Amino acid sequence: MRICVVALGKIGLPLAVQFAAKGHEVLGTDVDERVVTLVNDGVEPFPGEHELDVRLKKAVADGRLSATTDTVSAVAVSEAVVIVVPLYVDADGTPDFAWMDAATRDVAEGLRPGTLVSYETTLPVGTTRTRWAAMLEEISGLRAGRDFSLVFSPERVLTGRVFSDLRRYPKLVGGVDVASARAGVDFYESVLDFDVRDDLPRPNGVWDLGSAEAAELAKLAETTYRDVNIGLANQFARFADSAGIDVLKVIEACNSQPYSHIHQPGIAVGGHCIPVYPRMYLWNDPGASVVAAAREANAAMPGYAVTRLAEAYGDLAGAEVLVLGAAYRGGVKETAFSGVFGVVGALRSAGAVPCVSDPLYSDEELAALGLTPYAGQEVTAAVVQADHAEYRETGVADLPGVRVLVDGRRITDPARWPGVRRIVLGAPAPAEEAYVTPLRPR
Repeated sequence: MRICVVALGKIGLPLAVQFAAKGHEVLGTDVDERVVTLVNDGVEPFPGEHELDVRLKKAVADGRLSATTDTVSAVAVSEAVVIVVPLYVDADGTPDFAWMDAATRDVAEGLRPGTLVSYETTLPVGTTRTRWAAMLEEISGLRAGRDFSLVFSPERVLTGRVFSDLRRYPKLVGGVDVASARAGVDFYESVLDFDVRDDLPRPNGVWDLGSAEAAELAKLAETTYRDVNIGLANQFARFADSAGIDVLKVIEACNSQPYSHIHQPGIAVGGHCIPVYPRMYLWNDPGASVVAAAREANAAMPGYAVTRLAEAYGDLAGAEVLVLGAAYRGGVKETAFSGVFGVVGALRSAGAVPCVSDPLYSDEELAALGLTPYAGQEVTAAVVQADHAEYRETGVADLPGVRVLVDGRRITDPARWPGVRRIVLGAPAPAEEAYVTPLRPR
């Protein structure tokens, strides 16, 4: 089969490589000429995706994968088209469809009868049928469900572990009609591998959810659930701070029975998914007060962490404060909706002079993000924003001037911070050492 993958980003490129590994001929398209050139040279355009470098080189060397900026021509010679173009929402939660619209127009211009079109980008419920089907039909002159198949099939992977997640989780598919759904199921069964799991209500593999709308909602629901869960955990942590309770022990105790699965609290919720998709859901369902409250609670955590710092440190005006970690998640070079921006903003509002360091980013890269790189100067306070493994070994010997440390990720070792006021969110101040070793049943 010849497959066109539209947008070779951190999800699209691994997908293209996976399809090629199953013996298909894959044409990847992207508007960025640099990305296209690197892919054709067998060089990964971005670091950090496990196994991508080796797999990409093999796919290109075997002649199974090539890239181009000409989406129209690539679609015209393909039997299946998978679209993974980013969709963002603005500050009010309104989706910005500009990039998706442009990609869809290109697909429509190259579309021919018998082709399967699959959208994997997370979408508001109803978008596949009401927006994309209409646009594809108007431009191509073809009819969805009659002349070509149209499905929505959300990506359900995390950057850094895309290939393992593709095997681990069921692939969800929803068509605009029965024939489209059948074509979508057949396609994904031919391009993916699945691990056998016994803990699922249905066998692992490709699941037909019955409609494009159901598949769209499934993606929004599973991601929104995580945001709501984390929001609740953060509310528990803030109360635990005021009551002198170790919230980590409480959460572990609650999760010891099967009806509770409370997530971990923390200084921020970042990434392309969790901060974004709840707002996309609210665009569909503006009356969802639980979702709105959770999003507000999570967005407030960077400011809360700085408030805790100020309570321990005193007036932050003029204080040199180091923020440890620009990435939104430990070990992943990605700053999409990272808590670093909220923390730095709150520090500046308090009159502090924040700087940032991150083992994954150069000073030039940090500066390009609008952050002030740490230049080795003496700092009197520090805030752990990302849970990079390196911070387990970081201590006062590395930052001898630090008087107060706020650990927003519960990753620092208290033994490495003697003489420093160490604050852990959701942890009582007199017994912070208790949070390094979680409670275990006897």
